[in-house]
Formats: sequence, C-alpha cells, structure tokens
Amino acid sequence: MPDRPMREIHDSKVLAAMSHPLRRRLLDVLRVDGPSTASMLADSTGQAVGNISHHLKVLAASELVEEAPELARDRRERWWRVVPVRTDWSPSDFPDDPVAEAAESLVLERQTAMARQWFAERDGYPEPWRRAAFTSDHWARLSVAELAELEETILGLLTSLADREIPDDGQERTTVFLTVRAVPGRP
Repeated sequence: MPDRPMREIHDSKVLAAMSHPLRRRLLDVLRVDGPSTASMLADSTGQAVGNISHHLKVLAASELVEEAPELARDRRERWWRVVPVRTDWSPSDFPDDPVAEAAESLVLERQTAMARQWFAERDGYPEPWRRAAFTSDHWARLSVAELAELEETILGLLTSLADREIPDDGQERTTVFLTVRAVPGRP
C-alpha cells in the first residue's frame, strides 16, 4: 500500500478502540496476514469467535477495519481487512484525557512485550537471524524541528519497508516487529 493516506486520530473513542490489547493484536494480524474471517482470527489469537466478532465490530465502528465481501464464498461468511490508511495521533491532542494516557501506556507495554517475546524465543531462530536482530539507543541534542525531521525520515523508511511489494528473489523473509521511540530525557 505505498503512499497510503494518513488519518489523524482526534476522537478518544477511536483511540480507545485501537489501543485495546486484543484489538491492537487483531489489527496487527490483519496487517501481517491479510484479510481473515473471525474464525481464522480466533484460531490465530486463541480467543473465542464471539469475542473476536465483538472486537471486530468495535474496530469497524471506528473505521479501522472493514468487511471484504468479495472474499466471501457465501452470504454467511464475513471477511475483514484493515482499512488502508496510516493512523497517527498525538497525546497533546487529548489533554487530560485518561484514554490517551492509557493508550500511551498500552503502546509501551506492547513494544516491551514484543522485545521480551524475542528474548524468550530467539534461541529457536537460526544464527543468521539472531545476529541480524538489533537494538540501539543514542543521545542527541535536537531542536523541535530537528526531532520532527527525524520522525519524518524514520517513519518514511519504516513505512516503505512495511508497504513494499515483497521481492521474489529467493531470500528467506520473516515478519519483523519494527519500533522506534524518541523522547526528551536525561541520562
């Protein structure tokens, strides 16, 4: 999906919908694996189909997922896909809103959980994958404009990797979780 349109989130109901841990996971599964039915999503998440259906309806009401009727074999089968937009939100757009505070915390917990999952499972990966995985941190003195430029550069690179057509070049590829965080701080 190169050059997907950007959707800025300013509604705390949408923020709450996309921040819930299971709904966040459903969005991730749909992004990585493509359109799925509630049954397929239940299998991949270990959740009950009824629970998945409820969360898909919440995501659909917030226009984060949509039905893909062209994939259904009959009228009873419902396929779902992620709406093809990038989402963006800023805590500053939600002053004193506990939903935004909770959303930020949930995002950080999710990122940490993904790193911990890697630590727990990395011995099961071949040596080249263990060597290729990395983490890094740096300190820099930046202006607000420079930080915004850094964000644009990094997010542009990550988006180009996430949205590209996968080359048919015989290379082994696996799903990789990419995250970045840049915050003012002191050592």
